[in-house]
Amino acid sequence: MTQAAFISKLFQHNSKQFSFFPNKESAEDFIDTLFEFLFLPITVKHKKVLDLEKEFQQLKDHFSVLVFDVLPESGKVELVTAEFFASIPELHEQLIKDANAILQFDPAAVSVEEVLVAYPGFFATAIYRISNLLWKLGVNILPRIFTEYAHGKTGIDIHPGASIGSSFFIDHGTGIVIGETTIIGNNVKIYQGVTLGALNVSKDKASTKRHPTIEDNVIIYSGATILGGDTIVGHDSVIGGNVWLTYSVLPQSIVYHKSEVAVRDKHPVIEALNFVI
Repeated sequence: MTQAAFISKLFQHNSKQFSFFPNKESAEDFIDTLFEFLFLPITVKHKKVLDLEKEFQQLKDHFSVLVFDVLPESGKVELVTAEFFASIPELHEQLIKDANAILQFDPAAVSVEEVLVAYPGFFATAIYRISNLLWKLGVNILPRIFTEYAHGKTGIDIHPGASIGSSFFIDHGTGIVIGETTIIGNNVKIYQGVTLGALNVSKDKASTKRHPTIEDNVIIYSGATILGGDTIVGHDSVIGGNVWLTYSVLPQSIVYHKSEVAVRDKHPVIEALNFVI
């Protein structure tokens, strides 16, 4: 195949394959701008209310362009944009609860402001909640771009289809994976390296519940792996570090991985090769 023929074929393929595809760079710019608008008052505290209203309208216009790229049908863009931004005040209140949960339970956190500007767990949670709102409105590709952007920045991979309750607390966060059909209750705390995944990743299971259910007030420590759509972690349970769990546990359970650690002297006495009695 000649170069000209390849370029022509590539153009035709991509034009057809990606005809309804948002601009990735523009999507990432939107999510950063929205996050700053909602949670970084330092950048806006000296502005007038009219300035903020203008900025909010610019966000709406930016969002509409992104949605149009994936939902070009007449009337859909306006409907999705209106419903999305009408939900922003409630979403903001929910995220402030998440931030306060981090402040309450992390001894290293000294203020909500610190959480908002410096905690990767909060950033990942915020982008997830924004993406989940859009996911529920029937828009799929765009929220995936949003959450993968957060994944790249924080190392925290939360699928926008997951269901997460209020006052969610991610500590440290790097390496966390939360699958599409995961259900997480209220006041749940998750540490770094936790996987809430599927036992079976075959394509014919795509429409089934593949990921676990975590009930209220559960703590999951670092490195734990919890798999399976039928797996339920009962409320007020504690899952210890490095636990591998593929079955349900009752409420108020403590699940831990027992390992043996051997300690020896760094410079042991050399054993004699010959023994004389």
